[in-house]
Amino acid sequence: MNASDSEKEDAEIEATETAPDEENAKLKKKEKKKKKKASSKDAEKKRGVCYMSRIPPHMDHVKLRHILSQFGDIQRIFLAPQDSSVQVSAKRSRGSRDQAYSEGWVEFGNKSVAKRVANMLNGEQIGGKKRSSFYYDLWNIKYLSKFKWDDLTEELALKKAIREQKLAVELSAAKRERDFYLSKVDQSRALSAIEGRLKKKQKIQQDSGLVEKVIRHFPQTKPIAADTKKNKPELSDDILDAVFGGS
Repeated sequence: MNASDSEKEDAEIEATETAPDEENAKLKKKEKKKKKKASSKDAEKKRGVCYMSRIPPHMDHVKLRHILSQFGDIQRIFLAPQDSSVQVSAKRSRGSRDQAYSEGWVEFGNKSVAKRVANMLNGEQIGGKKRSSFYYDLWNIKYLSKFKWDDLTEELALKKAIREQKLAVELSAAKRERDFYLSKVDQSRALSAIEGRLKKKQKIQQDSGLVEKVIRHFPQTKPIAADTKKNKPELSDDILDAVFGGS
């Protein structure tokens, strides 16, 4: 046997040995992914969501996480920004430039912890440091039973779609009003230009003394009665005497 033949056999043996090892590694990776997905699903089932109907002024997700994390593990927080009109009036009244929020959702790692936190804090004073701007504010928090974070994302997507549709309707109505207004402006400009030209022409005629009274003559037909009298035949005296017996 040559050296080249032995080298080929060794390479074939190594290839046959490495092939099952690669397949086993792929199977292990798939099993790990399945376990991760299963564990993540189990973890999501254990999670609980609390709803906050009011967010105090100057409160943001960082401060809220800092306060609530002392009661349990917090996964996600979402705070809904306030409407622009309401936010402008609030900024004028408070003189603040902070982002204001109208409502919020907090996801705890354990639903029992979320329920306990909501029952314990709802209606209570936020407290903390006295120099804090929301020291005297009250908690408005409620545990949402059988509510998942995916439900929140679907609700937010629906609200966004409704808001965009409403905005499109308002924009189309505003465009129609603008076009109608511009058409009326153009008509008014055209009429005012015509009136200006007429006044200018009259003024020039008055200044030059060429203004004369215009008399129009229309052709008229002659009366029918006049023509009938002329064309009507007259009876002679002899015929009249014969008819009425004159002498």
